[in-house]
Amino acid sequence: MIDRLIEWSTKNTFLIFLGTAFVIGWGIWAIQNTPLDALPDLSDVQVIVFTEWSGRSPDLVEDQITYPIVTSMLGGPRVKYVRGQSFLGLSFVYVIFEDGTDIYWARSRVVEYLQGITGTLPDEVSPTLGPDATGVGWVFQYALVDKSGQHSLADLRSFQDWYLRYWLQSVPGVAEVASVGGYVKQYQVNLNPTRLHAYDMSINRVIEAIRRSNNDVGGRVIEASEREYIVRGLGYIRSLDDIRGIPLGTDQRGTPILIRDVARVTLGPDIRRGVAELDGEGEVVSGVVIMRYGENALSVIQGVKEKIAEIAPSIPEGMEIIPVYDRSDLILRAIATLKEKLIEVIIVVSLVTLIFLFHLRSAAVAILSLPVAILLAFIAMSYLGVTSNVMSLGGIAIAIGAMVDATIVMIENAHKRLEQAEAQGQTQDTRRDIIINAAKEVGRPLFFSLLIITISFLPVFTLEAQEGRLFKPLAFTKTFAMFFAAIVSVTLVPVLMVLLIRGKIVREEKNPLNWILIRLYRPMARLALQSRWLVIVLALAALVATYPIMTKLGSEFMPPLNEGTILYMPTAVPGISIAKAAEILQEQDRLLKQFPEVDRVLGKVGRARTSTDPAPLGMAETVVTLKPEDQWRPGMTWDRLIAEMDKTLRFPGMPNIWWMPIQTRTEMLATGIRSNLGSKRFGPRVEGIERIGIQNEGLLQNVPGSSRVYAERLTGG
Repeated sequence: MIDRLIEWSTKNTFLIFLGTAFVIGWGIWAIQNTPLDALPDLSDVQVIVFTEWSGRSPDLVEDQITYPIVTSMLGGPRVKYVRGQSFLGLSFVYVIFEDGTDIYWARSRVVEYLQGITGTLPDEVSPTLGPDATGVGWVFQYALVDKSGQHSLADLRSFQDWYLRYWLQSVPGVAEVASVGGYVKQYQVNLNPTRLHAYDMSINRVIEAIRRSNNDVGGRVIEASEREYIVRGLGYIRSLDDIRGIPLGTDQRGTPILIRDVARVTLGPDIRRGVAELDGEGEVVSGVVIMRYGENALSVIQGVKEKIAEIAPSIPEGMEIIPVYDRSDLILRAIATLKEKLIEVIIVVSLVTLIFLFHLRSAAVAILSLPVAILLAFIAMSYLGVTSNVMSLGGIAIAIGAMVDATIVMIENAHKRLEQAEAQGQTQDTRRDIIINAAKEVGRPLFFSLLIITISFLPVFTLEAQEGRLFKPLAFTKTFAMFFAAIVSVTLVPVLMVLLIRGKIVREEKNPLNWILIRLYRPMARLALQSRWLVIVLALAALVATYPIMTKLGSEFMPPLNEGTILYMPTAVPGISIAKAAEILQEQDRLLKQFPEVDRVLGKVGRARTSTDPAPLGMAETVVTLKPEDQWRPGMTWDRLIAEMDKTLRFPGMPNIWWMPIQTRTEMLATGIRSNLGSKRFGPRVEGIERIGIQNEGLLQNVPGSSRVYAERLTGG
């Protein structure tokens, strides 16, 4: 079959080239439409159930909301495990599903199970699902600032919540835009207990009166002068005076009792559970753009930037949007680096082929056929939804060397047969027939040898969880590349050989490099065969000698990808006030901004208003964006910079954690642990768990290789 395919290809040159041109165009389209990202998405299939119950203590939230939701989800189909967290007035439940589960099917199952427990939850509680996003969905973060002094933090937050957030959320691929920092405006009714008692008025009566008065009602229509007019009552509260004038009842003399008689009505801020700060210069309002699951990160970020440029004329005078974290920089840097290495590999392979074949036209066969197989691999990637990232492109880079093996062997065999025909003075066979017969002679074994290499990565497809999500893109692309290289080797390559292998073929012995290598190889091979038992013993001894070295090597799931952005995460003990947390955050940001390598520092303490951010008030997450490395101080490295920052930022009771945004958020949402190494303790009483954790904290402080050890405090505050 392979022989007939080679024969057919050489007789239908036009069809082969037509198909090749079609594949090239299709492959270029696939490259342009394949989603780009820095890393594969390692997040679990996860659905977040978020519930607010304002003002309730964490233990009450745990008993009344978190526990019922967690227990109801445990029996769900394809659920791996369920994890819950309870805070002041907030409940987070994370439902983790098995790999391969469709996220929207999972969300529908969670909604179905929530309906079954609606009656068991408090009346005023309504659980909601988090956005259809993953742990790596935080792709863009900005600060909304006003350096002119025209707008307060409350004005900035109002503009963010009521205008800017919705503008950006309309960008395709954006699941949510979360806000943090500033002040959320409230109408606040401050009751006077003495006056309430004097008028014999209850708090519930005041609440009910305000609720009833904040309402529009509709009537019927009236006709006048041959026209009809809609009757409606306007009652929505639009000012402080509207609240002050709400009647509560009458006194003994029939005089109306109004809200202003028993309370002071003012504008004030809502309780704050998050603060944002920029460059150590003071508080700002920040927004986080969260990408929808499965979207193209680069396209989403580009859409957000275009939307910001589009709405620039609508932004009030004095306000400014400052981008701080932009993952497109990391994506473009990672892809550019890998593309550069791919081009280098292709050039090296081409040069090696040219040197050893010592025939420019013959080397062109391998050089021209290699990109075609790579483009075919991109077509498969595009239709299977494999993104272009470090791992997937790395699979192609690994395969390139093996992809040209079949082509080189075919060319060398054709050279040999042409040499033999010339030496024997054979004229009955034309050059074309000799080349075709040479290709057919080795075509079948080469085709199946490439297929064997192709299936060598099949065991990788059995990996599960994070291992599978990390390595499957590499296995896919390497398998695609080798498979299509095998097809190209028996279709396009024979055609190119017939067309390009012309002119004088240099004999193998006349190639200087081949002559040297043959002279070195023959005596070594002869000696090894004569002393075969000694060679086997020496090989086994070398293998045994490597064992002690192997046992001293460390192990890690994957080497950390330098994202070019630092995430600084100090954690305070529970109970810190919002004012003190903001003060410490500003000082930390000011110290970080002093480093010459730092471009921007956006600090966040507490949580953004999104279910994807379960951070307590005592945890800071400071994004430190760095300048390009050519602007760093001479001799400065990443590790040295982190060490200097760690030495400078020492705050009592706040251990430092230095990591990177993508890795940290993936691990936090998947495990609930805020560092890359942690342990969990289980027990019947929270106090006992916390006590054991603090004891372990002291024991682990001196473990070699640990920079900070921190046990999470579960009580207090």
